Amino acid sequence: MADRPYTRETGAPVFDDQHSRTAGPRGPITLEDVHLIEKLAHFNRERIPERVVHAKGAGAYGYFEVTHDVTRYTKAAFLSEVGKRTEVFVRFSTVGGEQGSADTERDPRGFAVKFYTEEGNYDLVGNNTPVFFIRDPLKFPDFIHTQKRHPQTHLKDPNMMWDFWSLTPESMHQVLILFSNRGTPYGYRHMHGFGSHTFSWINEAGEIVWVKYHFLTDQGIRNFRRAEAVEMAGRDPDFATRDLFDAIERKDYPSWTLYVQIMPFADADRYAFDPFDVTKVWLHKDYPLIPVGRLVLNRNPENYFAEVEQAAFSPAHVVPGIGFSPDKMLQGRLFAYGDAHRYRLGANYNLLPVNRPHATTAQNYQRDGAMRFDGNGGASLNYYPNREGHPAPTERARGPEYPVEGLVGHYDYRDRDFYTQPRLLYHVMPDHEKADLVDNLATSLRQVDAEIVERQMTHFEKMDPELAARIRSALQGR
Repeated sequence: MADRPYTRETGAPVFDDQHSRTAGPRGPITLEDVHLIEKLAHFNRERIPERVVHAKGAGAYGYFEVTHDVTRYTKAAFLSEVGKRTEVFVRFSTVGGEQGSADTERDPRGFAVKFYTEEGNYDLVGNNTPVFFIRDPLKFPDFIHTQKRHPQTHLKDPNMMWDFWSLTPESMHQVLILFSNRGTPYGYRHMHGFGSHTFSWINEAGEIVWVKYHFLTDQGIRNFRRAEAVEMAGRDPDFATRDLFDAIERKDYPSWTLYVQIMPFADADRYAFDPFDVTKVWLHKDYPLIPVGRLVLNRNPENYFAEVEQAAFSPAHVVPGIGFSPDKMLQGRLFAYGDAHRYRLGANYNLLPVNRPHATTAQNYQRDGAMRFDGNGGASLNYYPNREGHPAPTERARGPEYPVEGLVGHYDYRDRDFYTQPRLLYHVMPDHEKADLVDNLATSLRQVDAEIVERQMTHFEKMDPELAARIRSALQGR
């Protein structure tokens, strides 16, 4: 029946499935958005036992060393002095594929860093791209469904991907990156990493700035062209995993230089576009890169399952001096990642050796649960407040405080410019990269129904008529 309403699992009708319920147009998201919570929670439970996304990956240990003073911006202890080193564990991954998928498939790559700081673990959970396909977490389960398998055929289906993208024009920026050669990086050592979202830094005076992270590879960018990626998938589907492991074994330690972009707190209200929109980048001419430190990987795990497969990262894992922002996708991830880990690994996943704090100890009142394998707190009290008065909250952990206002509701995004930044990206590509982009797009679109192709072509034409013409010519075999 055409008039059947979209409902929740209880049968209750849904009012809006495209915009989370927020306090005003910028958010933050309200916990009372029960449809969002239900949708994300159900999505996290759809696959067992592998990760729903980022299923196949590789990881390594190393260190992060501060090379430049950033204490004017943040009180984070691990960034407190030049020369300071912090142990890290990094996991790289493909996003849409299963554990057995090829490392060279066209896909974004996960870039997750766990800093074992003296004030607890800090997880920076990003990708090898500075933007993402969507900007509202309510769309995330649907997007990932399109990257997985068709419910009837159990085959990857380009129609699903392009149908969703053509109906979600905010995806244009990330689609352009994905179908450039950056969508098939030459292993994990030769790609950049990004926090993607906007985060906040807080200094000792309580002043807040907005921040974006950029890990730039010291090995230099290197990508496969499409035919090379396909050939390598047949010859060595584990190429990136092998390349990372072998490089560390021969002491050719990969490294990245960390830069940040810093935006003064007040600038967020007057910037040219919403700085918390993860489908857009901050222009470097407005907020140039500021060097922070160097990330080096120098030790392979001893056991893949115990250390790489059971590694669990969450953007909710922050330390004093670092906080969140009204970025709606980030706000949704703060819930979704921890929920996924508790489902996949259990309530005590943070007690696993790879996930527990290394430079300090966790002190709280959480007890029991499946697979609790330590002393379970012994005879210590399991409630707060208590007569001993500790462990107790600390003023140092105060997070960013910023005003929010507006009526709680489902808000459409005011910014409808989906094309300017992708156009700028296309224009800075060298000619050979433009040619490969056209070839990659045409190769994928040839597998897609004509109606969907035409819908997507309207977006390319709005973005750049010259690119659209080249794609049409390639589709027609000219």
